[in-house]
Amino acid sequence: MNIDTEHLHYWMCAIRDSSDTNRTLDAFWAGQIQSKEWLIDNLSKYISLPSTVDIHGGWVGVLASMIFQSNIPVTTIRSIDIDPWCESISNMMNRKEQLENRYKAVTCNMIDIRSDAAIVINTSCEHITQDEYELWLSGLPYDSLICLQSNNYDIPEHVRTSNSLEDFEQQCQLSNVLWSGQLELPLYTRYMVIGET
Repeated sequence: MNIDTEHLHYWMCAIRDSSDTNRTLDAFWAGQIQSKEWLIDNLSKYISLPSTVDIHGGWVGVLASMIFQSNIPVTTIRSIDIDPWCESISNMMNRKEQLENRYKAVTCNMIDIRSDAAIVINTSCEHITQDEYELWLSGLPYDSLICLQSNNYDIPEHVRTSNSLEDFEQQCQLSNVLWSGQLELPLYTRYMVIGET
């Protein structure tokens, strides 16, 4: 995929203006970018009409910016993250679309916010318990396209990793799985499921 210079400029502004540059740069590790490209490549096959998107666990907004620059037809994106530190960085990362009223970063626990988007993405499944995940899932619209990612990377902040793709599919509890796959990365394996509740 191509990253245009206007978006690249705002990425650099977000990094420069961040109170913790190294923490912001964590979003640009090769495994992080590859996982986002992989998500976009596979999710785009299931979206043909202009759609609203909610990203739960949106972090500093890199995935949202990459989606805006992809072939996925997006009307608006809302990025939700529990960490208040992320909001201003995420808004700067997507400043072009924010100025067009097409992007908004929100500080909130994903299980406490209602999602009405046509496409719901959660790339932070490993950061919430199974009970929290099930509560989150129960609040999603029944007709949304759901894209979920997790991994098998065992670090303290990952409270619900998966041992295999099959394990992750069972954790996801989607009634209709349209696609699933895994991406081998140097430190871990990333799992992804696309489907409907």
